[in-house]
Amino acid sequence: MNPHFPYSTKHISSTKLKTIRRRLSLLYGVEQADPLLERLYLMIGRYGVGPQTSPSVKGISQRDAVLITYADMVQAPEVNPLVALREFCTARLKGSISTIHILPFYPWTSDDGFSVVDYRMVDERYGKWEDVSKLSDEFELMFDLVLNHCSSKSPWFKEYVSGIEPGQNYIMEAEEKTDLSAVVRPRSTPLLTPYQTRAGERHVWTTFSADQVDLDWACPDLLFEFLDIILYYISIGCRILRLDAVAFLWKKIGTNCLHLPETHQVIKLIRNFIDIVDPQVLILTETNVPHEENVSYFGKGDEAHAVYQFSLPPLLLHGLLKGNAQHLTDWASNLAPPPKGCHFLNFTASHDGIGVRPLEGILPQNEILDLAEEIRKKKGFVSMRKLENGSESPYELNSTYFSALSDPKNKTLGIDRFLCSQAVAMAMKGIPAIYFHSLCGTPNDLEGVKQTGHNRTINRKKWDLSELEANLERKDSSSAEIFEWYSRTLIRRSSCPAFHPEGPQTILNLGSSIFALKRQSIDSSLTVLCLFNFLPAESKLQSMSPLQDLFSSGKARDLISGGEVEWGKGELILRPYQALWLSTS
Repeated sequence: MNPHFPYSTKHISSTKLKTIRRRLSLLYGVEQADPLLERLYLMIGRYGVGPQTSPSVKGISQRDAVLITYADMVQAPEVNPLVALREFCTARLKGSISTIHILPFYPWTSDDGFSVVDYRMVDERYGKWEDVSKLSDEFELMFDLVLNHCSSKSPWFKEYVSGIEPGQNYIMEAEEKTDLSAVVRPRSTPLLTPYQTRAGERHVWTTFSADQVDLDWACPDLLFEFLDIILYYISIGCRILRLDAVAFLWKKIGTNCLHLPETHQVIKLIRNFIDIVDPQVLILTETNVPHEENVSYFGKGDEAHAVYQFSLPPLLLHGLLKGNAQHLTDWASNLAPPPKGCHFLNFTASHDGIGVRPLEGILPQNEILDLAEEIRKKKGFVSMRKLENGSESPYELNSTYFSALSDPKNKTLGIDRFLCSQAVAMAMKGIPAIYFHSLCGTPNDLEGVKQTGHNRTINRKKWDLSELEANLERKDSSSAEIFEWYSRTLIRRSSCPAFHPEGPQTILNLGSSIFALKRQSIDSSLTVLCLFNFLPAESKLQSMSPLQDLFSSGKARDLISGGEVEWGKGELILRPYQALWLSTS
């Protein structure tokens, strides 16, 4: 290695370097492996990020909870949105939220940030890097790394069009007549988009939209571009790196271009790199696909540290709207635990819609279609994708989770049903992630959809800070009720070792109306029995054995309400949509 390298080899094990070399060889060929390894080695220490700067690894615990938000979801006059967001979160969420996922805050041209122009800049509409850094003083941060594509207005694409290095090699293209019928599509838009370049008309791969031009990861220079970006993000305070749309990353003509072995190798290589420069940083993959495909990104514990629990949001929604927990119980009972050191990110809503592909193999197609129709009845939307045979199928449901579970005839019952859903997600094994509009119980933004013409805008309302604060102070406000419940419940959850992400989980089958599970602390000293009534009416526990086994006194403390629950005459009756976390302590 280079004798002038700032870190001695004692900081990096030879085993780690050999592993990276093997991955480089698989991706770019044996002849390029050594030069690329040398290049990677020389990057370490850039922006002050290197092995000797890394403290001991900080573990995940029950105190970890993620807030998902756009940089400008809270706005105020005379300050930029990142400052307004920090003021709101510091005042309202310290102690209940540990990590803030700021959705793409880089300059962008479409898809509300996911068509990135410059990965190393903060969009001036949001603020500056200084504002992001100050937010990291109060909270851990999650950044997006949009690996599959960039904006057609980005410098990289401009270099491609002009035939200038290195960008001319960064963009994925294909011949117009190439048979790409096997490629799995998340959209109904054309896969190839013609662009005029210095070399004539070229057809560029555009998986998501004509403005989101796909990147060619067969180019090693692109890999190093992103490794440099990762180092920069870590230097700013990024603790979780979210790999957006990563399942589509590597393309190979004649395949479905989804979950290819090379894609997994890229993620594992990034993991190896991060393990060297800062092992506190976690990788989260975003792959909104059927469950078995999704969890493949754990690898053997050597790939992503966390994956989204994508089947949970639509399955939970279906169960509560149908008043039947059986599908959820059956699915959760067969849910294999992640590899050691890996975790599910449990959520019900995000900036995107509620994906229904993760229901494949869990719910019959007619029930998926019924769920889509139920969302339409509640003034939500259903986005479609094109299948290989040319037909269309629901891809995602566009609605806030609150509106999807609301009851137009009974406001209180709708709130209770929504809070029951949130209590389920927070109780399950993994790390809870809460979207800003779930935290505030925001209804569908139909006016926003009219203005943008995009279905996803329904779930992306921008709050005026003073309006939001006033709403949270009003005693008759459902937002205030939901926010207060969430803040209180998250704090109580954070102090309970039974909710540690590594703590065991046992699913109980107590009938179709009740979803039930047990969580246990790692040392087995504490157990919490979680019960959720999925009916809009009272529901009696069909078996008292779980209660009698854990609580011989006939009473228990409920962590959600903070009160005591007693069951006289050997029966426990749950109120409509009641959620209980009964603790043995």
